[in-house]
Amino acid sequence: MAEIVDNGGADDGKKKKRPKKGSTRVDMTPMVDLGFLLLTFFVLTSTFSKPKVMSLVYPAKTPIDVPDDPAQLVNNAITFLVTKDRVFYYEGEFNPKNGPKTQLTESNFGPDGVRKLLADKNKYVIDEERKLQDKLQRKEIVDSIYKKKLIEVKKDKRSLKVLVKTDTKALCRNFIDLVDELYIANIGMIAPVDLMKDEQTLIDEKTK
Repeated sequence: MAEIVDNGGADDGKKKKRPKKGSTRVDMTPMVDLGFLLLTFFVLTSTFSKPKVMSLVYPAKTPIDVPDDPAQLVNNAITFLVTKDRVFYYEGEFNPKNGPKTQLTESNFGPDGVRKLLADKNKYVIDEERKLQDKLQRKEIVDSIYKKKLIEVKKDKRSLKVLVKTDTKALCRNFIDLVDELYIANIGMIAPVDLMKDEQTLIDEKTK
């Protein structure tokens, strides 16, 4: 609010009258109050966006004093090899020489390809998640307990572990499409790793 302050005029009766001068003073108190009210309003009514990320579950580390068991090195795992607009996979540990050699199987990014394969292989986690969702809807458990138990399910040995490998021909969208399918199938343990030379040889043989 602005107001005019009258300074008055000096007149001793002898000198000529001088015009009165007025000074303007702006009161900023109402403006400051309004600023704080608006700031409080926007802070209380704003909704902060949450980043959409894919949560990953990592298996527990093997104790140092426990020797590795060759039979347990790969347990319920599948490896995807991604090249340009094509995806191949094999199950278990890669074996290029000794015993039965690893053979690649081609799939696709559609619902009847990778998605169906993952749904079949990760049936244990999908079924357990459905049970937990039923308990959550019936309010037998709270949301925090639901998330905790779901993580424990994904860590179970019966859950599917996925390794993702891409060659130099793979496109960014190919990798994203595969990760989307992994998310839909509720895969918790995912490991993007480097492609081995023998695996690249198998890809080249399939894509000739």
